[in-house]
Amino acid sequence: MVTCYLRYIIDPHKLKEFEHYGKIWIPLVEKFGGTHHGYFLPSEGASDVALAMFSFPSLAKYEEYRIKSFDDPECQAAFKYAEETRCFLSYERSFFRPVFA
Repeated sequence: MVTCYLRYIIDPHKLKEFEHYGKIWIPLVEKFGGTHHGYFLPSEGASDVALAMFSFPSLAKYEEYRIKSFDDPECQAAFKYAEETRCFLSYERSFFRPVFA
């Protein structure tokens, strides 16, 4: 399993738009075989950082999702929404593997 960790720099004045963006992506990740662990919005501390995490059975399955997402109309609409609202300024993506007892 591989977990994708996304760290966003958001526009704090567009928190509602970013929350909507996150709600769009959760079912899309699941549509392509991933498990979404949610979006995490600012509460205390920095007001311009948000996080998201989701997992796929393997890095290969994640890469399949990425390729398919570029051709999927619902994913394209989500990309367009982010572009139009500019609800985040940048993001960084990291991958982790879990360790269980």
